[in-house]
Order: sequence, then C-alpha cells, then structure tokens
Amino acid sequence: MIYLSQQKKGNKLNFKTELHCHSTTVSKCASATPETIVETYLAHGYTTVVLTDHFSRFTFNNKKHGDRRGHTHAQRVDFFLDGTEALRAAAGDRLFVIQGCELRLNTDDNDYQIYGDSGDFLYANPDIMDIDIAELSRRTHEAGLLLIQAHPFRNEMRISDPRLLDGIEVYNGAVGHDSRNDIALRWAERCPHLIRTSGSDYHRTSNGLVSGGIVTDAPITSNTQLISVLRSGGYTILGDPYLLPAKRFIAEGGTVKEEEMRRVGLID
Repeated sequence: MIYLSQQKKGNKLNFKTELHCHSTTVSKCASATPETIVETYLAHGYTTVVLTDHFSRFTFNNKKHGDRRGHTHAQRVDFFLDGTEALRAAAGDRLFVIQGCELRLNTDDNDYQIYGDSGDFLYANPDIMDIDIAELSRRTHEAGLLLIQAHPFRNEMRISDPRLLDGIEVYNGAVGHDSRNDIALRWAERCPHLIRTSGSDYHRTSNGLVSGGIVTDAPITSNTQLISVLRSGGYTILGDPYLLPAKRFIAEGGTVKEEEMRRVGLID
C-alpha cells in the first residue's frame, strides 16, 4: 500500500471508492439525500460508494426518523438497509453502491466500521448492540467480515485492543471533528497487522468534503471484492493523515487524550 502523495508518475490506479459515507435516509446526523450523494461523488470522480450509515440506539429513536424501539429487530434492520436501496435507486448504473455499517455498541462510545455484510449478519444478531467489542470481534471474524475502528483518536473515543480489530481508519475527512489522523497513522504503524482505511465521513454538502477513500486499479463492485482488496493491501489511501500535526493532539486534546496517548505508548 502506498499513499497518494507517494505515487509515481504514470501510476495507473484510477478507480476511487469511498469507505465512509452517510445518508439522510437512515443517519439522523446526515442531511445528504441519495441524489445529492450520487451527484457529489460522480463529480469527484468516484466509481464506488460504501454506505456506512449509523447502526446504534440513536438510529432507532430520534425526532427525525421516529421511535423504532418497539419494532422487531428485523424491522429495524429493514429500515437500515432501505438507505442503501435508496442510494442504489438514485445511482442506477452510474455508481456502484455497497452496503456497509458504522456500528456503535451500547457497551462503549466507539464507532466500528463493518465491511462485507449485505445484511445477513445484522439480521442474524439481534443483540448486536448489547455485546462488547471482544464478542463483536469474535462474531465478525466467524462470519468472514472486516472490523475497522473508525476515527479512534477523537476526544470521545478510546482505542480498542488492536488484537480484536482488523484495522483502523487512519484518515477521516469529517469537518467539525478533530480525528487526529496523524496519531491514528502512528498507532497503525505500531500495529502492522492493522488494515489502514480512509473515508470522507460525508454527511452533508455544507461541511462534507469528499476527500477520503481508496484508489484501486479495478473498480470495486461488491462486498466480496472490497474485503479482498482491503486484505491484500492493493490500494492507495486517499487523504493526507499528516494534515493535523501531532503537537496539536497534545496541545488541544486535553489531559484525557494525553492519558490515552500514554496508555497506548505514543508519548512518555
């Protein structure tokens, strides 16, 4: 794997895939419609979008989409998958759309990207939000999926045991959050088994910069292909993890984040 800034002239990697995107259809914090997402990503030269709407307690109880806590688990999953179907309908044959998921457990405040599931895994695990990260890791790996910790160095996040993860997001392009991508990259370098991913974390046109994802030498058209590419490392990261210097992490992160850095051995 190489970074975009390190590409040599003449490199033929030219198919762009977004790995972190939200739609207003499901994610209460997003305002981008399926039509807006399609036009935005086509304008930026993307071939594929992995839609990673939020799957959490907030998804199913909010003013925007109503209270679904009384619904069956299958009904909640149906609602969640409707977001991808709406995006596919808007895209037609102009853009590949792949089902993803950004899961938040009730047992911690971290966000985890699950890649490889088209819905079967969610349907089969009605207690998915009530388990801990160790059990989530066991189940996703048993199902052949990839478990990636998203933006692990935001203020409200904690680093999960890397032995339980397949990878971490080393570049998150969300405006309004300090994801401290350079620190995430440093952490990934200390854990060489971790897959490194990148995503725009696109929510809306007003602050949603399309800057993340990966570039490959063939279009990614399915979850099976996505997992294969990520495991192989045969892709280029979009986005520069060094846009935020490490000193900003220490200066603005506060004592909590300094303690977190010390806990994982990134500072003395």
